[in-house]
Amino acid sequence: MSAPIENLDDVLKSHKLSKPEYEEIVRILEGRHPNIVEIGIFSAMWSEHCSYKSSKKYLNGFPTKAPWVIQGPGENAGVIDIGNGMAAVFKMESHNHPSYIEPFQGAATGVGGILRDIFTMGARPVANMNALRFGTVNGNSDIARYQRHLVRGVVDGIGSYGNCMGVPTIGGEVSFDESYNGNILVNAFALGLVKSDEIFLGVASGIGNPVMYVGSKTGRDGLGGAVMSSDSFTEESKSLRPTVQVGDPFTEKLLLEACLELFKADLIVGIQDMGAAGLTSSAFEMAGKTGAGLIMHLDKVPAREEGMMPYDFMLSESQERMLICAKQGCEQAIIDIFEKWELDVAVIGEVTDTARMELMWHGEKCADMPIAPVSEEAPMLDRPTARPQYLDAVNAKTLSDYKTVDNQEAYETLLSHIEVSDKAWVYNQYDSMVQTNTTKGPGSLDASCIRIKENGKALAMSSDCNPRYCYADPRKGAALAVVESGRNVAMSGARPLSITDCLNFGNPENPEVMWQFAESCEGIKEACLALNTPVVSGNVSLYNETNGVSVFPTPAIAMVGLNEDENKILPSAFQKEGSLVLLVGETKGEFGASLYIKALHGETTGTVPSLDYSTELALWELVIEANKQGFLNAAKDVNIGGIAIALSKMSAVSSMGVTALVELEASRDIFDESQSRAVLEVSHTNMVAVVAMAKELGLEICVIGAVGGDRVSINDVALPLERVKELYFTTFAKTIEQDL
Repeated sequence: MSAPIENLDDVLKSHKLSKPEYEEIVRILEGRHPNIVEIGIFSAMWSEHCSYKSSKKYLNGFPTKAPWVIQGPGENAGVIDIGNGMAAVFKMESHNHPSYIEPFQGAATGVGGILRDIFTMGARPVANMNALRFGTVNGNSDIARYQRHLVRGVVDGIGSYGNCMGVPTIGGEVSFDESYNGNILVNAFALGLVKSDEIFLGVASGIGNPVMYVGSKTGRDGLGGAVMSSDSFTEESKSLRPTVQVGDPFTEKLLLEACLELFKADLIVGIQDMGAAGLTSSAFEMAGKTGAGLIMHLDKVPAREEGMMPYDFMLSESQERMLICAKQGCEQAIIDIFEKWELDVAVIGEVTDTARMELMWHGEKCADMPIAPVSEEAPMLDRPTARPQYLDAVNAKTLSDYKTVDNQEAYETLLSHIEVSDKAWVYNQYDSMVQTNTTKGPGSLDASCIRIKENGKALAMSSDCNPRYCYADPRKGAALAVVESGRNVAMSGARPLSITDCLNFGNPENPEVMWQFAESCEGIKEACLALNTPVVSGNVSLYNETNGVSVFPTPAIAMVGLNEDENKILPSAFQKEGSLVLLVGETKGEFGASLYIKALHGETTGTVPSLDYSTELALWELVIEANKQGFLNAAKDVNIGGIAIALSKMSAVSSMGVTALVELEASRDIFDESQSRAVLEVSHTNMVAVVAMAKELGLEICVIGAVGGDRVSINDVALPLERVKELYFTTFAKTIEQDL
């Protein structure tokens, strides 16, 4: 039996492996101690980032099936049927730790990675979105200045990569809370289109089939990235900058076109993006899915640096690379395609029948391990959970515990709040119109939409999560994130179909964080089942904490829906002076975890608003069906800041005033956050039909006002339209650019 590595304790610590895990590794290797290459492989594959070892227990129960689901979780991305032989491929992923350490490259490579997940499936990417969370950006503290620097760097990185790739960034969300001061969240979403019978999977099979490497050369950048992303931040985390990958969107654009050409030629069995853990994860996952073995000659991998060793080749996270399982005899045809696009390409191994990973280095074996235990049998942890102690105090507070604020003062505070204000400073740096299919882009409120040229339909998508809700009630907050993303999609006239998620949480070794995670998963399961919107892909990001302080639980949800007619995409801003404004849904005076309490009193407290799935579904049905019949001019959901802010946004974006009088129990209820509500704009002619449809569905509905004029007036608050537009459109840029 071989001897253990010298300084084993230090090696295990640097690879985030425990003593029990090491003992399991020795058992898997049939009593042999691993060498440093094998330790690196186990470390990466069993990292939180790659193995989901803390979260797998709770993800297993997600609803993943529906008649329209073609491919659920377990592949590079999820796939749904969108009719006429077409499918939508989409996924959301995190790049949180890298983006905090090096905002430009961290965010840029996050976009690059999610795009590869899409086109690896055979789809051409047609839309990007992102969900960004930052800390305190107001004021002159060191924290605020650094957070503004992070905002600028992240947005620059996203824009730079997406724009160079020629993929439009059509929507997303940006929010702020001091819980993200030490750990920002950067979640990237991408969606692509493919013919339903031309989908490729990440598998390796067929004894003797060649394994080929394509894309950029391998360097040492990103070395240990998956392991770095599976740990908390401390003061020393800035030293981790070398673990952040460096992206090259121009190479990725060539890789995209080369892969799409490759897919048309019927030359391959499977293809896998080299994402987290690089060559290690791609090789083990491809073989692990089929039970095959692989032999790979690492000295044949194209290298960018001198003196690289097997450990470097297996663990590097250099960007813009793919691993292909080719059909035997097709090697030269594949080489010709990639050389035409000026990309590196090499045959580095072949599929075997051993079910083992054999790695060679200049003719000598440098690693030999069974594939299944590494790829399919990572430890599944059952971490302790405990209900957080803070919840009792947070949930006990009500609005009556705070001093009364004048409604006009509250209105102007909310309207100019960075959570409400338009993020044009962000989305103007993104190309949203490239490919010329964007029909409802960033800044147009609620969901974003693209037309599908191939079948005359349209896709709507929205990314949502209210971290304040998730902090005050992780289960209901996560459910409401699903509901909100679905409601936004429905407001565009599309039927919500499926979600992808990005579950961002703190340190799983903290029982309270693990409880938040478990509860959030239950909330997602509950909502997806009730709304018939299964989970088709997703990502878990844990250890989002710095110096023991975890971020708010942030289960970001991206919903995708289908509109049967690209010409019936419903706007969310006012369309015509003189038309009527209707409010659908019940206003209950719910302020728990609201922006009102946060903005005016500086706290996140209270009981999260109540949720009734049947009412929510009825609201979706009303908007979707009324839109199909041409009864609606516009629809906007009522969300943070209540009716007052919803109407103000519609006015600001449309440059049309509004006068509204809403019957409420308390005057401040114009700011409440009761769920399952929407503002509809209808003509006088169609008002009776819409009201009748709502009542038939059991929904409360009433006329509250009319569009027009040069003021925004809602009950006892009012501002000139120009002042509303000034507050809504200029606040964000003034805040983020104050150091420049």
